[in-house]
Formats: sequence, C-alpha cells, structure tokens
Amino acid sequence: MNHRLHLRFEQLEHATNQLFAAAEALGDKAHQVPAPGKWSAAQVVHHLLISETGINQYIEKKLRNSEELQKAGFSHFLKSRLLRVLLRLPGFKFKAPARLKELTPDQVPPLAQLHEEWDGVRRHLEQILNEYPDKLLSHAIFKHPRSGMLTIYQTLDFMVDHILHHQRQVERIANVLQKAMK
Repeated sequence: MNHRLHLRFEQLEHATNQLFAAAEALGDKAHQVPAPGKWSAAQVVHHLLISETGINQYIEKKLRNSEELQKAGFSHFLKSRLLRVLLRLPGFKFKAPARLKELTPDQVPPLAQLHEEWDGVRRHLEQILNEYPDKLLSHAIFKHPRSGMLTIYQTLDFMVDHILHHQRQVERIANVLQKAMK
C-alpha cells in the first residue's frame, strides 16, 4: 500500500474505533431509538458497515474492468471537496440512498457482532488497498450517489468523513437518551 493510501486507511481505522467507542459507551441503550422514526446508535453503525461493504464491492467490480476507468479531472476534485465540506457542516443532513436505507433494518445485531463483521470488511478493504495498482491512483473508481465518480484517495476521504458525520449523529443520540433518563 502506498504511503498516501496508508495514511488515509489509518484515519479510517481511527474514526471507526472512535465511532464504536461512542456507541459502546451507550451500553444497553445502543439499540434504543432516540425518537420514533430515528435510528439508534447501533443502526447508525450498521448503516456504515453496509456502506463500506458496498464500497468494497463496487471498487472490486471496477478493478476487474480497470481498462474502462477514466482519469479523474478537476470537476471530480471540486465535487469531492464539496462533499467533504457538506459532510463536515454541523447539522447538515443527507437522506440515506434508498438502497442503503432499505438495508438498515429496525433490528440490528449486537454491537460486538457488528464490530466483528466490520473487522472482516475492513481487512478486505486493506487487502484491496495493498494490491491497488499505482497506475489507477488518479482514475475514478467509486461512484458516490451525490458527488459522482471519485478516485481511491477521494473515496477513502469520503469514508472517513462519512464516519465522522455519523459520529456526531451518535453523539446527538447519546445526548437525547441521557436527557430522557433525567
């Protein structure tokens, strides 16, 4: 894995560990919804797990047909930057893509099981990155539903920002649940 990919991968690992720590700190309340129609912390974790699984699958599919990949241009860069800014704005919300929303059920496995599953998905991503061809680093590899095609670097940046975005959501859930207990 090249150095730039490794740095992003480490950021992704750190963000994921922080997310799990916040969700696990809720204990039994991790599966409790803060309000009707809202996700529990465990559902947020599940959503991110499903998202990363899908990203891995998409990248693998594109790598099998790598001759069709196009070099990313300036418009890809701008759209990627805009996505990063929007994900970092406090209170800004995206609607989850319908496909991902459908894959997030009301009842999700315990956090320990989600953590174990995510470890497997993350090791798979690490393998993809270890074998990632240098000649494709500047090519668009993943299609984000809102910003379009992203390079592998931009994809990893999105993944980190996506987790951090939902980390704030887990913190809001924790605050609501703590206020309800008082």
